[in-house]
Amino acid sequence: MARKKAPGALTPLELAIMRVLWEAAPATVEGVRQRLAADRDLAYTTVQTMLNVLWRKGRVKRTLEDRACRYAPVLSRKQAVSQALGDMLQSFFAGSAEDLVLSMVETRHITPRRLARVQKLLEKHHGNR
Repeated sequence: MARKKAPGALTPLELAIMRVLWEAAPATVEGVRQRLAADRDLAYTTVQTMLNVLWRKGRVKRTLEDRACRYAPVLSRKQAVSQALGDMLQSFFAGSAEDLVLSMVETRHITPRRLARVQKLLEKHHGNR
């Protein structure tokens, strides 16, 4: 049985398009297509369709300039990361950030140096409360 993606989650192609917009907004369909060309050979209509999907989802805004729509992100990179991380926490760790960190330590996806940095950030964050 196929697993449903979380509502509002960005697909891989939507995320690639959002990355372009986070770096180079506002951008036209052709501008986005050209920036994606290094990694993906997409038709103009595919990029246009995906930008319209993102617009309908409220992830981007568009304005008409000189007979071409220019797209800019409404969803920030930070918001997208927060949503994706929340989805992953729910899917794999039943909402437990502690279990995520423990898993990262156990699988060596986080080094002791980075873990010490996380500890300092936690102390700083809790000290500001």
